[in-house]
Amino acid sequence: MSKKAVIVLSGGLDSTTCMGIALAEGYELYPITFHYNQRHDKEVEHARKVAAHYGVAERHKVVDVSFLGQIGGSSLTDTAMEVPTEGVGEGIPSTYVPARNLIFLSLATAYAEVIGAQVLYTGVTAVDYSGYPDCRPEFIKSMEETINLATKLGVTSDEKLRIATPLISLTKGEIIARGLELGVPYELTTSCYQGEAEACGECDSCLLRLKGFKENGVQDPIPYKTKIG
Repeated sequence: MSKKAVIVLSGGLDSTTCMGIALAEGYELYPITFHYNQRHDKEVEHARKVAAHYGVAERHKVVDVSFLGQIGGSSLTDTAMEVPTEGVGEGIPSTYVPARNLIFLSLATAYAEVIGAQVLYTGVTAVDYSGYPDCRPEFIKSMEETINLATKLGVTSDEKLRIATPLISLTKGEIIARGLELGVPYELTTSCYQGEAEACGECDSCLLRLKGFKENGVQDPIPYKTKIG
């Protein structure tokens, strides 16, 4: 019996690293991507490129959850709010999208049930983005318990769905080091919150990404308008 994994794939650095890790761990890849009316919606096209790179374009689901944009409350879905450029600080940043991972993991669970997958991979990290409440180990543990209470597999089988978070305790530099070992195609990814043709090099996400590549002594393969540090 084949091992199948659903990967929540944004087209960014972390989720693409999860694709490489899941493949290395022997799973067939079934990526799922969400269009949530994010200002950087070009990441959806990057996710398509990543799926094609791994030869699983036909399995790649792109799901419209644009109602998150209607709800707002985040600088990623509300253009009236500015994306922070002062670096990662304390507290919950404005780039937090209310209930995003709760919704994404719920829908990824549905995909997993349909295809008979045993595990969901998500690229959450509690180190660089410790201010995001839905990136904490406590949330992942609770969500894993919930999906096994709410699914056919969970209530009729001894086998349970698992949420894999291989990056949760890693820094951006450590994530990139792992991805480089696995040949992850970082040139196909995007991390910038501004969503323009070239990464801004100034938003929190760009700054963390650039710092991570610098720590590895490797140049980031994507183009930037501005490189800081």
